Amino acid sequence: MLGSTHGTLTMTPRQGRVLACGEPTSGGSVHSRADDSDTVGFDVSGRPLHAPVPDLDRFFRPEAVAVVGASDAEGRPNTGITRQLLAWAEHVGARLYPVHPKRREVFGQACAPAVADLPEPVDVAVLLVADPLPVLEQLADTKTRFAVAFASGFAETGQDGTLAQQQLAEAAARSGVRLLGPNTNLNAFERFRTDLDGPAIALVTQSGHQGRPLFALQELGIRLSHWAPTGNEADLETADFLSYFAGRPEVGAVAAYVEGLKDGRRFLLAADRAARGGVPVVAVKVGRTETGTRTAASHTGKLTGSDATVDAAMRQYGVIRVDGLDELQDTATLLARARPPRAEGVAVLAISGGTGAHLADLATSAGLTLPTLSDAKQAELHQWIPDYLSVANPVDNGGHPVGDWRGRKIIDAVLAEPDVGVLICPITGPFPPMSDRLARDLVAAAEETDKLVCVVWGSPVGTEDAYRTTLLGSSRVATFRTFGNCVRAVRAYLGHHRFARAYRSPFEDAPRTPSPSYRKAQALLRPGQQLSEHAGKQLLRAYGVRVPREQLCTSAAGAVRAAAQVGYPVVMKASAPRLAHKSEYGLVRVGLTSASQVRDTYRELMDITRTEEIELDGVLVCQMVDPGVEMVVGVGQDELFGPTVTVGLGGVLVEVLGDVTVRVPPFGEEQARAMLGELRGAALLDGVRGRPPADVDALVEVILRVQRMALELGAPPGSEGAGGLAELDINPLVVLPRGQGAVALDALAVCR
Repeated sequence: MLGSTHGTLTMTPRQGRVLACGEPTSGGSVHSRADDSDTVGFDVSGRPLHAPVPDLDRFFRPEAVAVVGASDAEGRPNTGITRQLLAWAEHVGARLYPVHPKRREVFGQACAPAVADLPEPVDVAVLLVADPLPVLEQLADTKTRFAVAFASGFAETGQDGTLAQQQLAEAAARSGVRLLGPNTNLNAFERFRTDLDGPAIALVTQSGHQGRPLFALQELGIRLSHWAPTGNEADLETADFLSYFAGRPEVGAVAAYVEGLKDGRRFLLAADRAARGGVPVVAVKVGRTETGTRTAASHTGKLTGSDATVDAAMRQYGVIRVDGLDELQDTATLLARARPPRAEGVAVLAISGGTGAHLADLATSAGLTLPTLSDAKQAELHQWIPDYLSVANPVDNGGHPVGDWRGRKIIDAVLAEPDVGVLICPITGPFPPMSDRLARDLVAAAEETDKLVCVVWGSPVGTEDAYRTTLLGSSRVATFRTFGNCVRAVRAYLGHHRFARAYRSPFEDAPRTPSPSYRKAQALLRPGQQLSEHAGKQLLRAYGVRVPREQLCTSAAGAVRAAAQVGYPVVMKASAPRLAHKSEYGLVRVGLTSASQVRDTYRELMDITRTEEIELDGVLVCQMVDPGVEMVVGVGQDELFGPTVTVGLGGVLVEVLGDVTVRVPPFGEEQARAMLGELRGAALLDGVRGRPPADVDALVEVILRVQRMALELGAPPGSEGAGGLAELDINPLVVLPRGQGAVALDALAVCR
């Protein structure tokens, strides 16, 4: 299967997360895995701080199942499904009860006319009916725990379907039954292999078909423990399953195919629970393009969300986003089963200089570190490799040494280098008997090392004995079919463990009560209006963001007096609500140095505003601030996640350059600094062309203060602490040289 991970890794429980209360993580801290006893609290915006974790044990391992709409009539779709469930029930030892109002028996089993007539309460009711609503209402008095609605024709079809789906959700809530679907299938009740051990992959897919390649990994010796096909998610959603899987000791990683998120905060809380437990989450999230977004909406009837925000939110909580199902397989497998890295250096061992150079290019471009091997190590390698071949890393062994006793010596020597934590050996095609010997040596070396050994078997055939038997038969070698998937999986593996060692839940420190700034700010907001620059700066000042000295004037004489008090040179600007781009109207003048210039400028600004029919609240006379790095810091609203904070290069070209990054509150100082590192123009903050380094600490402080403003004022209407700030742009925020702070020269604030 092209592009899939063929082979397994360490069978011991994966380190780096706590399996029992009090056991240390790989980072050395001591904590228990997130559990169902987490106290639900709320942050200052009224949003929850912990993920509700449903008890899904009896959903995935039911003892009794009812099949409503069961059939054994030839040619009926329900017949095949009923037959499949009967075989599954026999395989796992569950009791299965057919339900049908017009049949006495199905496949020789007694058939109940309705769910109320079942001989015992069931754990799961599978609803193979076109309209599951009446059945859900009947389940209210049966003590049924879960229901699966197989039918389609709901939110994925439009407004009428959305209403029907809402009625389903409400009926489930009234009955106390947790509902999977509608528009889903029965992948949760596949026949999982029970002869495989080691950490398992738990699978969540909104589209059942997209999980098929991962389910097939079992044929390669890779264990799967659960499969949740969530469909339209009228009730149970991806976040519920992610939270549940994060607490399961057998789960080594979660693999997910996500079309749309039902609730952004619940997803982040679930991802946080996984991050706190050290459980890696790998996800394909569709919606990167307009076409993908539109298709996903028509399939599941849910929001895909702003892709930039989704991407940033996943990154914040360590969710590894991949693009293809083959990459999902490879990355999830590696993260589930590999031990934590001993070092971050990657060594490439190749039988061809061209192959080594190719893989080294890909690895370096992906951000992996290929350390130059020490002189002593290179001298050691040249005992077995001709001197004319490079062994600095990549190690080019020339081919022939791998066919005899020298091959194992070379592998062991590279793995012994302290800076090397991962060995990658690309084999672009079989060349027996040397490739057979190389595969055996790699497997043997992997059995005796605690470092990661990866093999890329590039043959398109995949029937070779060295591949099918030797490599796939190993529990300690990660085998890939493509260079790209190998490199990306290794990058994700190293990145996950780096993230897990440093992770601290931002929800632990999220503010729960409004700050003293909140009441000051509330008095400045005007529902449904855009504030003037002067009012916007007052809002910033309330939250401790530095603004220039300035005065709002309504006469030329007042402007002259203000200039004298502010201190020359000054800047003069028109200030009015709904005036977003003053420079386009010529309503900003800088570098004024005398009373006569101030007086004349005031009159000119008034003339322009009269001509353009702009209603002013006055003219600002502002302090002239020294040059610095111009940034933009803002608050926005995402339909899935709520308030967001954006940082980027500012000034008049912000919309042209588009060099911005985003985070979803709450987040801490580390994430604020990470935002700056993601900018293409981040080097400007370090000082270029003789300019001094900028005051990055002051910029980070502004980001955190704006985040507090977003949490307190950007909450949804009706929630505790809602203040009605829909949008905020600080542009430019001038970041002065180190130690001199940052000053907001302009502010645009829009209220709900």
